[in-house]
Amino acid sequence: MSPDDPLLALLVCPLDKGPLTLLPGGDALVNPRLRLRYPIIDGIPQLLPSSGARLPAAAPAPSEGA
Repeated sequence: MSPDDPLLALLVCPLDKGPLTLLPGGDALVNPRLRLRYPIIDGIPQLLPSSGARLPAAAPAPSEGA
């Protein structure tokens, strides 16, 4: 998935229905509000609530503008 993919604007977090941010490597989507990371496997975002992994407390959450 690339940052300019139009699908990215439609994807939301399954828990709070807010927008997601694509990580720079393009391997995951992040909800900075809940500090959850959703993996992208074979180009398909895994957006089940159980797929979200907590970001470490020490790592800064990506800003929504990134």
